[in-house]
Amino acid sequence: SKQEIKMRKLDSTKVRPLKSEQLLRIEDHDFALRPGFGGSPIPVGIDVQVESIDSISEVDMDFTMTLYLRHYWKDERLSFPSTKNKSMTFDGRLIKKIWVPDVFFVHSKRSFIHDTTVENVMLRVYPDGNVLFSLRITVSAMCFMDFSRFPLDTQNCSLELESYAYNEDDLMLYWKHGNESLSTDEHISLSQFFIEEFSASSGLAFYSSTGWYNRLFINFALRRHIFFFVLQSYFPAMLMVMLSWVSFWIDRRAVPARVSLGITTVLTMSTIITGLSASMPQVSYIKAVDVYLWISFLFVFLSVIEYAAVNYLTTIEERKQLKKRGKASGMYSIDAVQAMAFDGCYHDTDADMDLTAFSVRCEENATRARAASIPNLAATRIKRKRSLKGNMGRIILQNNHVIDTYSRIIFPSVYIVFNFFYWGLYI
Repeated sequence: SKQEIKMRKLDSTKVRPLKSEQLLRIEDHDFALRPGFGGSPIPVGIDVQVESIDSISEVDMDFTMTLYLRHYWKDERLSFPSTKNKSMTFDGRLIKKIWVPDVFFVHSKRSFIHDTTVENVMLRVYPDGNVLFSLRITVSAMCFMDFSRFPLDTQNCSLELESYAYNEDDLMLYWKHGNESLSTDEHISLSQFFIEEFSASSGLAFYSSTGWYNRLFINFALRRHIFFFVLQSYFPAMLMVMLSWVSFWIDRRAVPARVSLGITTVLTMSTIITGLSASMPQVSYIKAVDVYLWISFLFVFLSVIEYAAVNYLTTIEERKQLKKRGKASGMYSIDAVQAMAFDGCYHDTDADMDLTAFSVRCEENATRARAASIPNLAATRIKRKRSLKGNMGRIILQNNHVIDTYSRIIFPSVYIVFNFFYWGLYI
């Protein structure tokens, strides 16, 4: 009646449906129920285009990916007459009024739909009731990484899609175009990884309370670029090991030089190991880089221990020689150990005796030179320099300990063999 029509116009709670909603007859159906409710499961096809992989975090063991997620299904309740058989495209405002699949990302930590400048949602409906529902999403999901071969490792990560409410009896989730359903941008690149493979697969997931669900997998393999770690870890460690070998060529009496070189290389190796561990997750197993760095640290540490052994054996040898020869009288009877405490250098007994005799001869020559003429003084100085050079050369040869001689060959040889085994095993 006219009165009822007038009352409807005055009722402000009633909103007149849009022309599109009238065409789709949204008010005539209950879209809280899935299409074909009570019958066979509704097939929902999925295809994905990966726009970018934004980050890979070893510490958090996750990755962040931006992708276009597209759903395909048929809902006869949305069919409409069309003379040109053209589809209609809508934005996100219509999504809340119809039924859409409730696909979610398994093991996701954070995800959101982009909303700049408007919400990145698209709905396209065809006259026969086929529907295309597309979203632009950024999702951060877990990736269970194995660092036993780090940084010579390859990580396999996957993004998993599944319906939250509808099990396999109500909804059948599948890849729309098989293996071709997953496409990627050609310009995807990462700073530390090379993307070896992108693949799509499917399976089933079981929950004890709700049953079996269809699950889709986006699998990708990441191979790490090693050049960065060669420059930051491997090459510095190798140089420190080689630097520690320099002490084998330094005179065993030069205590400050050899000790300071050994301590410096040990502390530098400790800094390299600490810096690398700070940027890695605290895993309970040994990584490949840990093997290399700790073996290198062991070589540096053994070079310090080697000099400690040389120092100890030299001291014992000098004491035995002093006991055999007896204590010399005068200012030249100072003990070798006491002399080392004054100047920080070893005093080989033979060398000290030679230097003592050489000093006595020098004093006698100096006394004679005072009474001689100036040409005789110049000739004496030339002879003194030549005699000193000959004695110093003999002193250096005599102070080459046998342990240092063997270390010059054994340490580099063993380290080269270790490198052959290491790189052959992990590469």
